[in-house]
Amino acid sequence: SLLFQASGIPSKLKTKKMSIKNFFQASTVMLLLFIAVPSFATNVTTDPVTATNTRVQELTQRMLEIKAMNKAELSRIERKSLRNELRDAKKEMKAVTGGVYLSVVAIIIIILVLILIL
Repeated sequence: SLLFQASGIPSKLKTKKMSIKNFFQASTVMLLLFIAVPSFATNVTTDPVTATNTRVQELTQRMLEIKAMNKAELSRIERKSLRNELRDAKKEMKAVTGGVYLSVVAIIIIILVLILIL
């Protein structure tokens, strides 16, 4: 108090030390804001569900076309390119239809952090 009076700073402006619990709560709120705000700030011009469904239908149709082909008439190189195309299509289908894993993991981590803090 004597130091504040000597320096001309009013005693009402004394700083309080932040406890560990308050620090973790404040940092958790800031972390959640940094995660949530950019997701709401995106400007989506097309419906992602429709675009995803359209791409899945295209890939499925192409897979059916490849399965219906007579592969005995194809050369070795053509069969190999078809196998590669099928492999890439399957990978893309997995990526398109199973892209929820990151957000589920993020939610689980956030819940665990909140449980540990509180």
